[in-house]
Amino acid sequence: RAPLQVTELVLDNCRSSNGEIEGLNDSFKELQFLSMANVELTSLAKLPTLSKLRKLELSDNVISGGLEVLAERCPNLTYLNLSGNKIKDLGTVEALQNLKNLKSLDLFNCEITNLEDYRDSIFELLQQITYLDGFDQEDNEAPDSEDDDDEGDEDDDDDENEAGPPGEYEEEDDEDDGASDLGEGEEEEEVGLSYLMKEEIQDEEDDDDYVEGGDEEEEAEGVRGEKRKREPEDEGEEEED
Repeated sequence: RAPLQVTELVLDNCRSSNGEIEGLNDSFKELQFLSMANVELTSLAKLPTLSKLRKLELSDNVISGGLEVLAERCPNLTYLNLSGNKIKDLGTVEALQNLKNLKSLDLFNCEITNLEDYRDSIFELLQQITYLDGFDQEDNEAPDSEDDDDEGDEDDDDDENEAGPPGEYEEEDDEDDGASDLGEGEEEEEVGLSYLMKEEIQDEEDDDDYVEGGDEEEEAEGVRGEKRKREPEDEGEEEED
């Protein structure tokens, strides 16, 4: 894919040479997410101009200063991760004031985090940011798309729990089930008995019909026999005449 079309680029664990990674240049015009974690980056002096870049991951490098370059070359950054670098004082971070769209900054495991009133100082210095090291000034955690989904599921669970202790309903359901089972059983017995009785009545009627039918057939055969007997006698009488 041509650099012009790339929107996300992950170069974690690659090795930078003289402060740059070979091939990373200004041709990545559409780049919005760039990750260069643990690439032994000492400086940002050779960072290319990436005007559409929103998220920049620079954790676990050896950057100690020169952050003013970010505002010049990545002016639209909203998220910057500098955790695990060599940033020691507020003066170094002050250069990020020009990143007007910056909302989240991570400085985990940097020496600066050991300063007294570190969090208050950073929020005062960089008034445009909402989250520092994943939390806002009131210690509310920064939202994450996956966490939002999980929270939604938890809310659903809470709603179910608020409806009342499940045990009570389960017991009631069991009682209802037991009662309905008994009811069905009784109905089944009643239906079964009446059904059997009907069947027996029908069987008796069928037997009677069969017997009657048999008698009729026997009678018919007797009549035919008589006719056959009569016919020869009639013929004999005619011959005598």
